[in-house]
Amino acid sequence: MSFFDLRLPLGWLFVVLGALIVCAGFGAQVTSEGMSLGWNVDFVWGAVMVGFGLICLWLTRRHVKKHGPSGLGSQGGDRS
Repeated sequence: MSFFDLRLPLGWLFVVLGALIVCAGFGAQVTSEGMSLGWNVDFVWGAVMVGFGLICLWLTRRHVKKHGPSGLGSQGGDRS
């Protein structure tokens, strides 16, 4: 994994926030403002966020398997 690979932290960010929004969607009432045309907006968009986060994490894992883990020392020298 390279030093500036943002897929890992963004993946976890979207998974955690999406899971929180899905949990909020489970607690929504039928007459709540979170409902639009009978759809639970919090649940749907939380699931979309979790899906996007899982795709980011999968792409990170696929990249590491394909190219192997790379540390900072192998990219331009060791600064110690």
